[in-house]
Amino acid sequence: MEEALLNQLGADRISARQIDELIGLARGLAADGDLNQAEVEFLQKWLAANAAISQQPLIRTLYQRVNDVLSDGVLDDEEKLLLLETLNDVSSRDFELGEILKSSSLPLCDPAPSLSFQDQTYCFTGTFIFGQRKDCERAVYDRGGLCGSLTQKTDVLVIGAYATDSWKHSSFGNKILKATGWRDEGRPISIVSERHWTDYL
Repeated sequence: MEEALLNQLGADRISARQIDELIGLARGLAADGDLNQAEVEFLQKWLAANAAISQQPLIRTLYQRVNDVLSDGVLDDEEKLLLLETLNDVSSRDFELGEILKSSSLPLCDPAPSLSFQDQTYCFTGTFIFGQRKDCERAVYDRGGLCGSLTQKTDVLVIGAYATDSWKHSSFGNKILKATGWRDEGRPISIVSERHWTDYL
């Protein structure tokens, strides 16, 4: 029992150190608002070394995302923007690692609505455990739904699990504020968490 506890404490210390390193690395890479191929490859090597000993879903998720981005050997502008957004989310000071934020901190529908996909239009914002935004969109398309930018015709806005309490100041905060405003006006738009969305897949 004591050995198991010591192992757990040791693992927790490793995990906390990894996260501190990752946050520092993310801040450094995203500081100039740009990424190049060499920086992303450096991040990939760090994640590869740490993913093997990490229990943190964020490290594994980010590692998979970086691998996807580099799979064709080219870092295009869209991939660069997505990675920058992810790194900025990770390096946010009040980031709570791997913790799905409570409804009180995000303007999610309460009670959370039932979701369907056929002929429903979804918009995704934030950083997702499920995968890149295109993976989330593919899951909706596969179920007969539609995806696109946030408009007044959007039925459901899904907020990625790795959000922070400072979402209003984040790069995806404008979408959330806009959707909340429409909902307050009585427009039929649902705002849900990634966890709630995946429950219906």
